Amino acid sequence: MAGSSGRNGSEFGGPAEEDSSIISTRGIEAFGRKVTTTAGHLLMPLATGDPSSSTHYQSAMSDLHKQLRRPNLQRSVFSFAKTTPTDLVRSTLSTSEIQYRALTYLPDELLANIPEDENTYSLFQGFQATMPEHSPDIKRHRRRISRGRKLLEDDKSESETPPTLGKLKKEKNSLNHQLEMMSIRKNMASSEIHEIDNKIANLNSMRRIVLERLAGLEQEEALLEHDILDVENRLEDAQDQLEDAEVLAIAAKEEEELDKPDDPAMDASFMSESIYEKLPSANSTPTRPKRHKTIRRKSMPILHEHFEPGSMIREIQAHNDTITALDFDVPFGTMVTSALDDTVRVWDMNAGRCIGLLEGHTASVRTLQVEDNIVATGSMDATVRLWDLSKAHYEPQDNRINKDNDEDEDPLAFGDPEDEEFEPPLGSMADCPLFTLEAHVDEVTALYFRGDTLISGSADKTLRQWDLEKGRCVQTLDVMWAAAQASATMGSSEGVWRQTGRLPDASADFVGAVQVFDAALACGTADGMVRLWDLRSGQVHRSLVGHTGPVTCLQFDDVHLVTGSADRSIRIWDLRTGAIHDAYAYDSPITSMMFDNRRIVSAAGEDVVKVYDKLEGRHWDCGSGVTAEEESRTPAIVERVRIKDGYLTEGRRDGKVGIWTS
Repeated sequence: MAGSSGRNGSEFGGPAEEDSSIISTRGIEAFGRKVTTTAGHLLMPLATGDPSSSTHYQSAMSDLHKQLRRPNLQRSVFSFAKTTPTDLVRSTLSTSEIQYRALTYLPDELLANIPEDENTYSLFQGFQATMPEHSPDIKRHRRRISRGRKLLEDDKSESETPPTLGKLKKEKNSLNHQLEMMSIRKNMASSEIHEIDNKIANLNSMRRIVLERLAGLEQEEALLEHDILDVENRLEDAQDQLEDAEVLAIAAKEEEELDKPDDPAMDASFMSESIYEKLPSANSTPTRPKRHKTIRRKSMPILHEHFEPGSMIREIQAHNDTITALDFDVPFGTMVTSALDDTVRVWDMNAGRCIGLLEGHTASVRTLQVEDNIVATGSMDATVRLWDLSKAHYEPQDNRINKDNDEDEDPLAFGDPEDEEFEPPLGSMADCPLFTLEAHVDEVTALYFRGDTLISGSADKTLRQWDLEKGRCVQTLDVMWAAAQASATMGSSEGVWRQTGRLPDASADFVGAVQVFDAALACGTADGMVRLWDLRSGQVHRSLVGHTGPVTCLQFDDVHLVTGSADRSIRIWDLRTGAIHDAYAYDSPITSMMFDNRRIVSAAGEDVVKVYDKLEGRHWDCGSGVTAEEESRTPAIVERVRIKDGYLTEGRRDGKVGIWTS
């Protein structure tokens, strides 16, 4: 065996007379016959029961060993071991035959389960189109061609250098094939777009369902918070009554002790005087004033954040005349509006209904502010009134649980507010008035309060600082005197009162806007000046010059102060330097302006609200006038605008109030 193995090794190591990749079919057939013969020799003795089975086995195995020692057979087996299944298929079938069989020879089960599709191309064609022939990936993964075949193709190309008819036809077929692949790719891209559109439509329908669920959850949340507030108020009232009962019990006990004097000879008048001095009367009973809980929502609504910017949430016919002022506490919360019809209305924005009237002013309200449950209103009757909405007798929405008949449902809360105009409930705001601030001698045109400090500006050319704890005026600031003082101390015309001449005096408020924070007060007046006051000294420590018309609105934060003016411009000032940080203008005077952390919204004499996105630096319109031409209608001009957390409200000249997302 050693010699045979060495001989076999020498034969394998020598030069091969035939190509190792070619399979010797004749040797394979002979080997197969030997294997068949060996099997027959092994099985035949078992079937016949011949005892000479060992001789048959030995002769069969010797023939098999002889056949295995043949070099041609060994090379053939070795070639089979190195050949991959892909090479075997390619050596047997051509490329066109492989494609044909892949497209035609399919089981009936697969043909029966083919999904219906509008594609005109097969899956194989799509796969072929997604793998371009000349792409770098295909070149990198393409099967390597043998060196001999490559040399033969190079020799052939060198001998046929001039273009021949065959080459041109081949190039034409290649270009036609590429064109066909392009058509397949276009069809595939179009199919993907249709599929994406279907997915988007399904997702939008799912989004609407979830959005409706979120709206229902927020309504239930508002009801729960109102119920919690009601229970807390009743609990506080019960505690007050318990404490009052304890005080009365102590007073009664003291009275009983005093009814039994130790000295019987004591003067009756002295006894009577001492007793009645100690007895608690109805007015002197030490009862604490009734304080209602502040309406501060424990959770903020987020429904409007999921709407598209510029989407209308609700439109309300709030008044019968021009809206003069409006404000609200939180999105979907409580809104207060005033108009030239001499009414001040309180609204539940979640239900879109009027819940009461704030009655007390004798003229139209020009300015107002809502902060939590406290409302401050400034009127043309020269007074400022404060109201506490937590004392209102109002149910946000009637609880429809355990209501069998539909007649008990509240149409104000669950009906469409545009179907019919409902009158607010009588006496719902009767307990809301707190006190009245009377010191101005002309109409109040601007006010702002924070904490216990309220600043009011009036046409009497004064600013007044009020202490809300005591309900009285603690400081009066004369704007004209401050302008004269600034002119005298600076020796220039910077602080002098300047008549802009853009508008008649009757149409421009002397004090257009005010805002206070701690001891800092910003005031915009009809001369186009923005003055920054220090309430501790009562002096103007800086004047911002730039507007050429009356300042109608302003608002500031930690860094910037934004002002709007009748000169049609909005200016953003840097409070650290006093310089203009940015400015832009519109076509009409600015009548109202407000900003949140991202947007500056303003009313500029148009039927839309002008929105400036500070992050993206772009301007866009929001309001009913955006689609007015398409719907063939003419909305009224927007006069007042407010925004908080992307929740925008706007009041128009026809008395309508629009609520939008921005």
